[in-house]
Formats: sequence, structure tokens, C-alpha cells
Amino acid sequence: MTETPKPNGRARSERPPTIHDLAAEAGVSRGTVSRVLQGGRNVSPASQDAVNAAIRKLGYVVNLAARSLVTQRAGTVAFLVSERQDVLFEDPNFMTLLLGCTQALAKYDVPLVLITAGTEAERRRIIPYFSAHHVDGVLLFSSHRGNPMIEHLQRAGLPFVCCGKPLGRHGAVSYVAADDREGARTMMRYLLDSGRRRIATIAGPQDTPGGVERLVGYRELLSEYGVRHDKRLVAIGDYSRASGAACMEQLLSRTPDLDAVFVASDLMADGALTTIGRAGLNVPGDIAVAGFDDSPVATAVQPQLTTIRQPWDRISESMARQLLAQIGGEGAATVILPTELVVRASA
Repeated sequence: MTETPKPNGRARSERPPTIHDLAAEAGVSRGTVSRVLQGGRNVSPASQDAVNAAIRKLGYVVNLAARSLVTQRAGTVAFLVSERQDVLFEDPNFMTLLLGCTQALAKYDVPLVLITAGTEAERRRIIPYFSAHHVDGVLLFSSHRGNPMIEHLQRAGLPFVCCGKPLGRHGAVSYVAADDREGARTMMRYLLDSGRRRIATIAGPQDTPGGVERLVGYRELLSEYGVRHDKRLVAIGDYSRASGAACMEQLLSRTPDLDAVFVASDLMADGALTTIGRAGLNVPGDIAVAGFDDSPVATAVQPQLTTIRQPWDRISESMARQLLAQIGGEGAATVILPTELVVRASA
């Protein structure tokens, strides 16, 4: 009696593929296969591609439990968000980064677990988890000045990489960041070259790197163009839609003659658009509105947002690579990535 083959063509009784099978299929040594499975260090791109192709063809599945016994590692890393959960689920940037990091780590067969630590109670719960090294490293998001999680991770001896430059830290801390300051300068140059002069800004929190650097870029370009800086044209939000709406109300009340607003996130810009519309003003005729991020919000609003695009894929990939390198024994590193102006109908 003939066995019924599986959909991939193998008989049910056939054993699962092993590292030896992968090596034979890829035409490399078993040691090379092992290094690919453990993160790809000291492996040529050609060998990495050959092993990955063999994995797909043979349907190889890593035995994480067995690998952990050999490597003394958990085999997973954490995506740690030090923000309130309501902020996590409102801001599309977190979901974009979560997807990007998941995909980047999947190339190395490393699972990612999502953990939130936006409150003191949450931090108390997860510190023992990290101290016991139930993960091999941490991708840390929302690094407010004085973020206690950085110190906890350092004490636990866990490798970690921050998204954005940690403020107030002078030691060697790995981070990946978009060039917030230059992105803000690019947007302000665009608005000023368009003839706008009474340009307000809704800045991000001043205990975050993006909040600080984008405000610095705003002020620098005003100065370079000889435009007097008016403190009444600055409002500070918290990256939420509601804060964007509230800050826009403040700005219109204080300076009704403003002709543009540079907003430090697309989500806050969405709130600002709502307020401008309720005031009976036209965008961009009366007030040009510019955002930052190029998140899905930018094309969901009307008019669609002129904004600064952050390189989300490169940020995710760089953070994953840095973290795996640290887990493998390398030191801290810094990556600053360029941003891009995206012109749409709002400015």
C-alpha cells in the first residue's frame, strides 16, 4: 500500500530535515548552517542565502528548546514599549515598528514578544522577568528622559537597543534614530520657501528626543531666514490626536494671524486639522499644515498631509541587527538615518 504524501511531497513517515540535510542541500558545512541559525555572524551573504533557500525548500523548523540548551539563551527578544497602553494602540508608528521588527528578526528565526511598561505597576511585574533572562535582549521604544527601564536593563545585564537617542545618558547606549533635527529643518525650509512667515509649531514632549530635536530644527530655520521667533507660536503636545487639537486651539487663540503650523507628528496634525476646520479656516489656503512621520494617518486625513517620512523599515532592520550583534558579544553602536520630505495637499 502506497503512503499518502504530504502537501510538500514528503511521505508521512519521513523524518524531519536536520542540519545535515540543510548543509547538503546548501552545499556548505554544518558549522556554516549552525552559524546562520544562530544569527548569521561570520557568514558570507552567498552562504546565508543558500542556507535560507535550503530552509524554505526542505521546510526546516528550528527546535528552540534544543537550541536553548546548547546556547544557554532564551531564543527570543522583547519589544518593550514604555508608554501607556492607550498611547500604544492609538499611535500607528508603534504598530509599524512592531511589524518591521518582527519581520526583521524572522530572517534570523528569532521570535519577538510584546511587553508594555508604561506604569510603575507594569515595571514591577516585568523587572524580575528580565532579570531572569527570559529574553536575550530588548528593543526599547519611547525613551523618555530618565526612563527607569534603561537602568533596570543595564543592571540585569541584558543587551538592548533604544529607538531614538536616550536623553540624559552619557554612557555607551545603543540606539537607532531618524535625523529628527534635520527633518524639521527640511520641513521648515519648505514652508518658508513657500512664502509662509507666521509659522507655528506643535512640538512633541520635551522629555523625548524627537520632541526636543524637532523643536530645535524649527527654531534654527526661523533664525536662518531672519524670522523673529515668537514664543506664542509654540505649543507642546504629547503626540496624541487630542493634544494636537487642544494645542491648535491655543495657537489660534494666541496668534490668529498664523499662516502655517509644523506639527511634530501626523497624529497630532490630524487633531490640528479638526480644530482648524471647526474654526472655519481653509487648509492650505488660510493655514498650511505639515506633519512628521509619514504614518498611515498622513494619507487617511483630508487634505492629505505634507510630512517628513521616517525610514521605518531601515529603523526596524537596524535595531534588530544591532541587538543581535550585542547578543553575539559586540558593543554599543549608534545609527542615525536620514528622513525625506513628502509633499501632499495640506501645505
